[in-house]
Amino acid sequence: MNLPNRLTIFRVILIPFFLFFLLTDYCGTAGKFIALGIFALASLTDLLDGKIARKRNLVTNFGKFMDPIADKLLVCSALISFVQLQLLPAWIVIILIAREFIISGFRLVASDGGIVLAASWWGKFKTTFQMIMCLLLIINLDYAAVNIIEQIFIYASLALSLISLIDYLIKNRKVIADM
Repeated sequence: MNLPNRLTIFRVILIPFFLFFLLTDYCGTAGKFIALGIFALASLTDLLDGKIARKRNLVTNFGKFMDPIADKLLVCSALISFVQLQLLPAWIVIILIAREFIISGFRLVASDGGIVLAASWWGKFKTTFQMIMCLLLIINLDYAAVNIIEQIFIYASLALSLISLIDYLIKNRKVIADM
């Protein structure tokens, strides 16, 4: 198994540890910082696995399939946790996760026909904004300026999710029409 695929698997393995420290009081306040570190590390592996795979020509079908799933597992687990922690309203999380299911469904059906639907720049921006939003919500500093920045990233993530969904559907309308 190549390095990018190992990084993808490592990201999935980190998720239960992230959730444990985020959702329990096991280490008190330190748990929040441990969760932040784990989420940051997992996000970094997302950045690295793709760069390494492309640079070293190590792109595999496993990586094409598992990398987006690992990303979605990481971000969706954080989003659902934020509802429990009352950091995000459920309606925003439902929209963000619904977008992921819609696009994953289309990719799955397209791959059945031998078609790989690539991620767009809108999707990459969306992922970047969501990861930053998650980092801000994990640390959850109670300062007015930080709260404003959190809100900006929450609504920017929501907007980018919808824009990237519409862009994805428009760019792939022929594939979708042939389903």
